[in-house]
Amino acid sequence: AVVSTQSTGDCCVALNQWDRAVEIAHEHNMSSVDELLAKYAAHLLDKGKVLDAIELYRKANHYIDAAKLMFKLAAESSEIPSHALRTKKLYVLGAMLVEQYNTHMMSDRSALDSLIHTNSVSIEDSRLIDNAWRGAEGYHFLLLAQRQLYEGFTDAALRTAHALVDYEDVIPVETIYAVIALTATIARSFGTCSNAFIKLENVENEEARAEYEQLAVEIFTRYPPRDSRAQKIECTNCEGSITDYGNTCSICDTKYPRCIVTGTPLTSVHFWQCDTCKHRAQETDIVSFSTCPLCHTLIA
Repeated sequence: AVVSTQSTGDCCVALNQWDRAVEIAHEHNMSSVDELLAKYAAHLLDKGKVLDAIELYRKANHYIDAAKLMFKLAAESSEIPSHALRTKKLYVLGAMLVEQYNTHMMSDRSALDSLIHTNSVSIEDSRLIDNAWRGAEGYHFLLLAQRQLYEGFTDAALRTAHALVDYEDVIPVETIYAVIALTATIARSFGTCSNAFIKLENVENEEARAEYEQLAVEIFTRYPPRDSRAQKIECTNCEGSITDYGNTCSICDTKYPRCIVTGTPLTSVHFWQCDTCKHRAQETDIVSFSTCPLCHTLIA
């Protein structure tokens, strides 16, 4: 008897041999391959095998679906403050999957033509592609600020900690302002510290809120809420200036990228840029690194 390819695939599905069913669909260019992938991924997710589902999508060149799952893992990891390094790694892996998608689209002419003529990318997917590195950026600067603080570079740590306010959508707000408050206290920048405590005194947890309020009273009865220093950096686009804690000119609103080695705003036209994640660093600061500090790609 002759057994059709469709029947063979259906048999594999009935026996829960999803991987073989997907292989058969790919080998014979069956139109149901995407439907099978979705069902197999759902089967894996029901069993809690998220990484297996990610690998399934990656092997099938469904990089955006794989990235979505990876970013979901990263968001779940971000709920545990002690998992900051793990969270950054997950965000980097998710962004790498998006980069694989971009490379695949550029190398596959038929896929690129389809994208151009049908506009098949949803608004949600387009936003994910455009902001692929955002989570990795945020957690990179969080870890950098903590490292600078522990190594005794308090001014550098406070400068980097200030960058975190741009990442409230990926880093828990309490984590951001706790780091800023701690760093500002050690740097004796009590104005900045006071602003951070205003945020902390509005957290949802009542017990934590009470503790922050008590701590604020202890600090500010001894020290007035004033910053001890405010250095300025000249804006290269106009006659204005920016504080070295910020990265946006107060006059022309030019926003400078931050060095991923030091956290300082990059105002020079000469800089190093990673070939993979496109993040930048001062040329003098990157010389001691063999890999990109953010995405860990080898530096050529």
